[in-house]
Amino acid sequence: MGMNEKTFDRIEKKYLIDAAQKKKILALVEKNMKKSQYHKSEIFNIYFDTDNYDLIIKSIENPDFKEKFRARFYGGYDKVFLEIKTKLKGGETKVGYKRRFLITHNDYLKFVDKQKTAFELASEKIETGNDLQIAREVDYLVDYFDLKPKILVYYNRTSYIDDNNLRITFDENLCFRDTDLSFRKKVRDKHYFNDKKCIIMEVKAGGVMPLWLVNVLSEAKAYPVRFSKIGKVYERLKKETKNVQ
Repeated sequence: MGMNEKTFDRIEKKYLIDAAQKKKILALVEKNMKKSQYHKSEIFNIYFDTDNYDLIIKSIENPDFKEKFRARFYGGYDKVFLEIKTKLKGGETKVGYKRRFLITHNDYLKFVDKQKTAFELASEKIETGNDLQIAREVDYLVDYFDLKPKILVYYNRTSYIDDNNLRITFDENLCFRDTDLSFRKKVRDKHYFNDKKCIIMEVKAGGVMPLWLVNVLSEAKAYPVRFSKIGKVYERLKKETKNVQ
């Protein structure tokens, strides 16, 4: 699934692994998959929320349905995706749905400053017929909840794909801040991890995982975990605020 895809759904599983586990898994990934079009990227996400962080708190509670809204920027490209991400529980698995449309960085600044709505921006440069509908959803969410940029989370991603709608990503160097929310690094940005298990591996599949992947995950003793980047960062920020008081 490439950077330019707009709407898709998939089953997602996350694993927290260390460098040794990554090496073992990667040997099989590189044998059975190919590098994605944007194989190595730096991803910046600005999450929007209420002043009370209602969307993030609800997400942490792990309800049957949860929704997030963020702006995503890929380092080196003048592209910002306005992105609604939802997860819906289906039995034992959660299925993720992502709907997004593309604007320029300058347009994003107009959107944040409320000079233009998402619908107005999408109307100026329609890439697909779906963009206007997604833009309407963005405007509704922002207006209904009074959403504002609240937390920046960024990391380095390495990604692989195959011909059967399987995608595997490795996210490292997870950093965050909750002030001065631009798509830029700052000297005082905080690193999330301080232990060995500091790599977030995500498996995104349209159906069941292939046997080779099931086997290597078992051999590497890599097990699925519940890990929301924004949820964990919010909990860290909340803990740090309590310690200061």
